[in-house]
Amino acid sequence: MLSESFIDQIVFEALDVLGKTGVLVENDEALRLLSDAGCECKGKIVSFKKNLVEESLKSAPHSITVYDRRGDLAMNLEGDTVHFDPGSGALTILDPVTLEEREAVTKDLIRFAILTDALPNLAAQSTEMISTDVPKAMQDRYRLYIGLQFCEKPVVTGTFAMDSFEVMKDMLVAIRGSERALKEKPLAIFDCCPSPPLKWSNLTSQNLIDASRAGIPAELISMPMTGATSPVTLAGTLVQLTAENLSGIVIHQLAQPGSPIIFGGSPSAFDMRKGTTPMGAMETMMIGAAYVQIGKHLGLPTHAYLGLSDAKIVDGQAGLETGMGALIAAQAGANVISGPGMLDFESCQSLEKLVLDNEICGMALRLVRGIEVRGDRLGGDLNGDIYYSKHFLTSAETRRWFREELDQAGAVIDRDTYDVWKNQGKKSAWDRAREEVERIMNSHTSEPLPDDSLKALKSIMKDDAQRMGFDLPPLD
Repeated sequence: MLSESFIDQIVFEALDVLGKTGVLVENDEALRLLSDAGCECKGKIVSFKKNLVEESLKSAPHSITVYDRRGDLAMNLEGDTVHFDPGSGALTILDPVTLEEREAVTKDLIRFAILTDALPNLAAQSTEMISTDVPKAMQDRYRLYIGLQFCEKPVVTGTFAMDSFEVMKDMLVAIRGSERALKEKPLAIFDCCPSPPLKWSNLTSQNLIDASRAGIPAELISMPMTGATSPVTLAGTLVQLTAENLSGIVIHQLAQPGSPIIFGGSPSAFDMRKGTTPMGAMETMMIGAAYVQIGKHLGLPTHAYLGLSDAKIVDGQAGLETGMGALIAAQAGANVISGPGMLDFESCQSLEKLVLDNEICGMALRLVRGIEVRGDRLGGDLNGDIYYSKHFLTSAETRRWFREELDQAGAVIDRDTYDVWKNQGKKSAWDRAREEVERIMNSHTSEPLPDDSLKALKSIMKDDAQRMGFDLPPLD
């Protein structure tokens, strides 16, 4: 997407903005860290020196490993390795019966966690929806509480309140057994979002500091909107995103040098006609691929918010936007790609779409594996009797390489003949996805948490709820 000289210009201008315009930082502890490091602070406006940014980039690790609930490696974030997780923080869920958005409740979060656990092309889960049957003050940690119980995969999450991180960290420690074990084998990634243009709020600054000191990977989610909260040009928006992320890296590394951090974002090409933030716009995808390239240039693991749609139901638009975004992000080599399952400008989740998107993710993962050398001769079977036998179908090479070479689509993808499809009920992709969701719900079980971990997790959540005078909903 960008030449090396173009990247150099973007980074140069981002550093210039950090030095001359500065960044608004609302957190007192972050301001102290920055001031002690030699930054000029005029009230809450901080000017960043180039050498401090460069030192912070040197101390940030070039690779990050993330582990599942059992402690097995689940994500290796380096180079061009690609991993998908569902988009997070949706305000609503698409009801598969009414095809209308509604607020999510505990049961929806449980079903989503179980589904994510079962889908093989998703490397991680996310705290995907906000449960409206618990108080707002505990919604961020409650969704983590659900995810940790019903899905074995690592989790991409984040906080809504200043006091949430400690509670959520305690939950993760309850699974790992100790803070040291959690640091050695991170179970979660915490999203940290600057506010465009060029601002770190009190909460998000604290998120950076807390994640850094706990050794839990932080994921920078810069969210400029072209012509609305950032320059209208794609290049200008990339300058702002880079500046926001670099300032976050400095705060993060000052809190604890060497802590893991991911260069990411969720920018959008603002639609001036509609006043919306289309994640399915080609320009949004171009910005995403470009900043992934910038993150790699800086030597950092990368993240992209692509592979989702602005459609309101699971239709052709949902498929084309999600498929194009997932492929572009995968070919860019984004280490973490968030978005599968999402509709309506990142605000709605659909279980059925997530099942379909799992197939898109599988195709993207197959694409980036590329064409590989198999055996001693590339076309070994061409040396036999190819005219009078069933050599290819029955050969040892076919039996050896078939499953590794050809990705096998799941039940929601139709590859039957027309007559078979017709005789089986003329089902659409939506029909098959609804059936697959229910099949998984009725058949999939994850390995339960050890009794001591489950007891500790429930105790943390129960104590938190009691402080608010609230009884937790039943989970069965």
